[in-house]
Amino acid sequence: MSKPRPISGFPEWTPAETLAEQTFLRKAVAVYESYGYTPLDTPAVELVQTLSAKGGVDKEIYALERLKEESRSDKPAELGLRFDLTVPLARYVALHYGSLNFPFKRYQIGKVWRGERPQEGRFREFYQADIDVIAEGNLPIHFDAEMPRVILEIFRRQKIKARVRLNNRKLLTSVYGELAIPQEKLGDVLREADKLEKVGAKALRGSLLEIGLSEQTSERVLTLADTRGSFEEIKSKLQTLDLVTANTEPGLAELESVARDLSDISSEEWSIDLGIVRGLDYYTGTIYETNLVDYPSIGSICSGGRYDDLASGFINKSLPGVGISIGVSRLISYLFKENALPVDRQCPSEILIMLPSEEKRGLCNEIAGRLREKGFNTEIYHQEQNMKKQLRYADRKGIPYMLFPFKYSSESPIVEVKNLASGEQVECPLDEWIRGGGH
Repeated sequence: MSKPRPISGFPEWTPAETLAEQTFLRKAVAVYESYGYTPLDTPAVELVQTLSAKGGVDKEIYALERLKEESRSDKPAELGLRFDLTVPLARYVALHYGSLNFPFKRYQIGKVWRGERPQEGRFREFYQADIDVIAEGNLPIHFDAEMPRVILEIFRRQKIKARVRLNNRKLLTSVYGELAIPQEKLGDVLREADKLEKVGAKALRGSLLEIGLSEQTSERVLTLADTRGSFEEIKSKLQTLDLVTANTEPGLAELESVARDLSDISSEEWSIDLGIVRGLDYYTGTIYETNLVDYPSIGSICSGGRYDDLASGFINKSLPGVGISIGVSRLISYLFKENALPVDRQCPSEILIMLPSEEKRGLCNEIAGRLREKGFNTEIYHQEQNMKKQLRYADRKGIPYMLFPFKYSSESPIVEVKNLASGEQVECPLDEWIRGGGH
């Protein structure tokens, strides 16, 4: 007999934690749909050439092969597990181009797989919750502002304080280009600048000097990476550094448009941060990272950006897009650790109907049917046992209400309902209790 053991990097939540995670996701879906996003579910498996079309992730892709093949070969694997939900979306839009209505707004919640080294908050299998908009020809810039607006609404509903930080990849590359950094070193410089918050100014300065930048250029990079605030503050800083030029104006104009569209939202919930770079190669305009105000150590838990030519890699059409993704599993695991997400219920049941005897099960089924029709998650106790054991069952599973059917009949539908948290118990007709919303 083999001993069961977990696989590192593949999380398994308890029933209570799973319920908390699903509650979070249901709230996210409600917000997505309130903005007109439609659900989509692409396969977990894609062609490896599709997944690696934009480069930079080959080492993270899990190849997929049959464990026992009739004939083995040295051919590279053709199939792989998706590492995100955006590349499969681009493939889907290219494949179904003729049947979609643009702008195509979709949300998707699903598992993805990455061959990373497991550590706290980093998994090999995890949930993502994405929204994206893909347009034909031209994607209006106001969609770039809709992304943080949606994300902030999700966290407000969760009663979690979030702050979205924005930048613009077009602005970033043009600004750094004004520093006369050689093109072949620009990628390395941006990757190092992205690490400022993690490593600090001293370590970053040393890395930039090792790359071959002068001390003066290194200091200017440090200044840029540490620049954040309102659009007006950002533009003023760039003017002070003589970095507002014809080359930087296009990216600056895009950033100004997004900032203007977000002006009705408190500055406590968003800002512009020139230190944000984003790692994936396909971002071409606005980019985002999201942090939790009360839990800064977790880092970014939600990110994304505009990708003007991702889908066009699969079809000879201009299909620009913009999207943002919540790293659900990483976020949830941290909130569990900080006791910041309720995990006090072991099941979704709101009401447990006490079973007096097996002879009364039919009556209990009648009550349960009426409750379920009105939207109450209802469970009937599974066997005839004394009341103390039935109450203990409800308490251990975190079920809020216990219903006693002793006085109930079809002609006189009187029930007694006990609030297990407060101990308050009421006796009334079932329909009256239902009309009161279960109170």
